[in-house]
Amino acid sequence: MTEPLLSPPRIGVAPVHVSQRHEQIAAQLRHAIATGRMAQGERLPPERELAQRMGVGRNAVREALGLLQVEGLVETRQGAGSFVRADALDALVHQPPEPADSTSPSELLDARDLIEPETAALAARNGGPDVAAALTPYVDAMEAAGDPDDPEQRVRWNEADRAFHRAIAHLSGNAVLFRFAAEVADLMDEPLWQQLRDESIAIPGRTRIHMAEHRMILEAIASGDERTARLYAAEHLKRVRRYMTLD
Repeated sequence: MTEPLLSPPRIGVAPVHVSQRHEQIAAQLRHAIATGRMAQGERLPPERELAQRMGVGRNAVREALGLLQVEGLVETRQGAGSFVRADALDALVHQPPEPADSTSPSELLDARDLIEPETAALAARNGGPDVAAALTPYVDAMEAAGDPDDPEQRVRWNEADRAFHRAIAHLSGNAVLFRFAAEVADLMDEPLWQQLRDESIAIPGRTRIHMAEHRMILEAIASGDERTARLYAAEHLKRVRRYMTLD
């Protein structure tokens, strides 16, 4: 009987107890690759198994694997799982000694859940034809992009998406909320968010659903319906979380 892949004694993974769990998980897996405990071309265990061994949630493992994909150490094959890339050691050699920090997409979504529905409600207080005119071009741009199945389409779709949410913050009339929206947009430029986001919208039909939800938010704001704007914004974020994470 062969030894289970990534057994605890061979790789030496340990429970993780820090806030940025995905970075700590990635650090352990990165070390296992660097020391040869995980060979190039080797298949990693399923996310659920890794999560159980490390004492974390599956979402933290998914974010860690996404970070290693960004670094060129791991690749995910549809229906087959995650594997150490054949050139992983070469990629490690060319990495800086300390990989750059990356914001947890789950934590970013937590912050958006707390703030963006109320921001939409505030924008609805200023609802009217001018508000609709300010938001419609961004929804139209998302609709024109369709299902973004190539990098250029994804860039256009995501730029319109972020601009839509920044415009809502501007319409709220609150300068602090607008600064928050700008910070969120910057965090969405981080490679880990882009990796998981692109995977989430690669499935046909998902961007169309997002676009429809944006149009519903727009209509609620334009009509001055604070309650509905808040509800639609919250429901939209729930769907984003379902698509991007395992929550």
